[in-house]
Amino acid sequence: MNKSDNKRGLVLVYTGDGKGKTTAALGLAVRATGRGKRVLVVQFIKSPERTYGEKIVFDRLGIEMVQKGIGFTWTKTPEEHRAALREAWRYAKEQVLGGEYDMVILDELNNALAIDRFPVADVLPLDDVVDTIKNRPSHVHLVITGRDARLEIIAIADLVTEMKAVKHYYDEGIPAVLGVEY
Repeated sequence: MNKSDNKRGLVLVYTGDGKGKTTAALGLAVRATGRGKRVLVVQFIKSPERTYGEKIVFDRLGIEMVQKGIGFTWTKTPEEHRAALREAWRYAKEQVLGGEYDMVILDELNNALAIDRFPVADVLPLDDVVDTIKNRPSHVHLVITGRDARLEIIAIADLVTEMKAVKHYYDEGIPAVLGVEY
């Protein structure tokens, strides 16, 4: 590796049906911030109407986290979800291409791209996502999380880690745990 390769922004994808995708990405945010890098986390599904432990601590650490989703809820209409996805992608794309941040984490972007209960291709176009990844400023590290990563994104990533579920306490009837899931 030459020195210029060490300065090149990477595309890291955390996918799969196991736990730990967002957790891994947030660990990178902490590490990058510790090294003086500017980090932005854009959450595509989580809503600012709920409180999440990572948001609380990131506010304290000075890591910018923006929640653009309306949550994992079936009480909202497809049009409400589509509007939130449209705005999330508009904002995320602007931030990635702007080059102000050294690392941008697109949390649960893979989940958003995989939605099949209503159309999303017009509000979150895969070709636009791929073009944005390819055309981002050269120093920007891009971290993409969520289940069901698209093959087009996997193909252009520098690292893809698939989290595999071996055993999960949900299967024992234990619900989401404060401080572990949120």
